[in-house]
Amino acid sequence: MVVVAACAGMAVAQQTVWGQCAGINYSGSTACTLGTICVYINNWYSQCQPRTTATTPASANSSYPTASANSSCYSTVITSSTITANGPATSPSPSSGKVTYAGVNIAGFDFGCGTDGTCVVSGADDIVTNSNAVGQMEHFAKDDGLNAFRLPVGWQFLVNGVVGAPLNATNFGKYDKLVQGCLGSGAEMCIVDIHNYARWNGKIVGQGGPSNADLASVWSQLAIKYASENKIVFGIMNEPHNIPDIWTWADTIQASVTAIRQAGATSQMILLPGNNYSGAASFVSSGSAAALAAITNLDLSTTNLIFDVHKYLDDGSGTSITCKTNNIDSTFRPLASWLRQNKRMVFNSETGGGNTDSCYKYLCEQIQFLNQNADVFLGYTSWAAGGFSSGYALNEVPTLSGGTWTDQLLVSKCVVGAWK
Repeated sequence: MVVVAACAGMAVAQQTVWGQCAGINYSGSTACTLGTICVYINNWYSQCQPRTTATTPASANSSYPTASANSSCYSTVITSSTITANGPATSPSPSSGKVTYAGVNIAGFDFGCGTDGTCVVSGADDIVTNSNAVGQMEHFAKDDGLNAFRLPVGWQFLVNGVVGAPLNATNFGKYDKLVQGCLGSGAEMCIVDIHNYARWNGKIVGQGGPSNADLASVWSQLAIKYASENKIVFGIMNEPHNIPDIWTWADTIQASVTAIRQAGATSQMILLPGNNYSGAASFVSSGSAAALAAITNLDLSTTNLIFDVHKYLDDGSGTSITCKTNNIDSTFRPLASWLRQNKRMVFNSETGGGNTDSCYKYLCEQIQFLNQNADVFLGYTSWAAGGFSSGYALNEVPTLSGGTWTDQLLVSKCVVGAWK
């Protein structure tokens, strides 16, 4: 449905593109700026979106709840068969028995990044050269049958510490070797993940820090590089947290989604991250779900726009080798219900634990639940292999001896075992 706003004979404040324009209890302007149209998302939220042929009205009625009965502007609902909340192009059925994608994070190019978004360029680890990261992925794909790898990288590393700058040829060249290694490993999903916690050197993108255009710029450049690679997935941002305004954050994400699509990457999946460190438990209650659900492709569909969540099994921090819960009843079961009601899908891009009995139990149970609900859970990548040392609490780096790779037990038992 599309909500068309009209104003009777007077100048009124107009809502900007991607701003809210209607919905239950909404009291702002219902008039959209020139060239945009008010598009129905749900009864609580409609959004000013660029007018295209896809938003041409088909028929009209006046049943939609508007901001105020006394408003000088009114909204009418029209239906359009082309405006739908489409799911991913390939959605597994609930009976498929397992999620579509399973794998691990290959960390290293994100080293040097803190949760305040301060990334020391020299802290990044060239894990292709130093840790045989490509060999790790080939092992996981060919020996274990895993098909998804998430490839974290610091924003500062990509642009050599200059916000808004072009991709640095040397630094991007090193990272691209990891991406190409993923594409050549046999994997079906290679997630390019900017690992900056919604920040650049302590300041939030679009809310006091770099502009939306700065983040969109780097994504546009990456999308141009990988527009022809259908196995590439664009992970807009790792673990946003303490975001003051989730709707403003959704505007930031929308700008990057638009930039990616305009750059020619029109069919690849894009992961949309919410607040609270992408926390799965609070994805709905924090308002992240509602805000991110309003993000669209250029054609106003939501095809291949996938929600991105994280959920560890300790106290939620992902720092302990002791796991306390499988997160099923507290997090994943209610999230599954919301996803089905709203016809959307989610990807759990960070989960994991220590190589301990408690984690073997709970992570296996969590993965089995995701498999049983593969109609709404697209997959997972556990944390983490790549450049970590053997002393790291959540180490998933396989060891190589005499040409034979040996997995960490959490990987063999759960990441691989519970999926197969």
